[in-house]
Amino acid sequence: MNIVIAGGGKVGAYLAQVLLKSDNEVAVIEQDLKTADRLSMQLEGRYLVIHGDGCDSRFQEDAGIRQADVFVATTGKDDNNLVSCEIAQRVFRVNRCIARVNNPKNLRIFREVGIECVSSTTLIANLIEEEAMLGSVSVVTSFTHGNVSLSEIVVPQQRHHNDDGILVASIPVPEGAIIAAVASADDVEVVGEDTVAFPGDKVIVIADNDVLDEVRAVFRNL
Repeated sequence: MNIVIAGGGKVGAYLAQVLLKSDNEVAVIEQDLKTADRLSMQLEGRYLVIHGDGCDSRFQEDAGIRQADVFVATTGKDDNNLVSCEIAQRVFRVNRCIARVNNPKNLRIFREVGIECVSSTTLIANLIEEEAMLGSVSVVTSFTHGNVSLSEIVVPQQRHHNDDGILVASIPVPEGAIIAAVASADDVEVVGEDTVAFPGDKVIVIADNDVLDEVRAVFRNL
């Protein structure tokens, strides 16, 4: 996978190291020159270090944001993380944006604009590793003999206007997969003929393991 990280401090550096060990391609944007220089010597693997402001679209583009699968903002300033994620999401249409949130009071703001927000570096790494294995599919549990999985798929933020959504019955999942429910921030609804999924909702899918890649492709191309 291709990941761009804004912020090369302790959190960003650790995250970059973890992702590079898993054979991902990582670009780090860091505003402090000394920190950027240190990172360029510390990291190992397929990486790029950019000295610049992660809130500036020019530096995001230099970091290869147009090819990024995931954008992560890990600076110590919540406002910078919010702005950089907004640029990556709205200007460059990055499929997934994850932000480190330092003040829990700001969690609501990030969620309202459709940005995943966490405070644990390990959790961020785990989220991205799930994406590497199954695209937008996060496996919740496996059933008998491990042949069938109950999975969560996040409806992509950029696919639809926030007021629109998509009729679940119209989503062309492959044979061997069933959309069972839709979980929003406020409710969980068992899928019926008129159920609509909105950007940011989690769609609960029961599927044979061998069609999970097809399910991922369906949601990426909605």
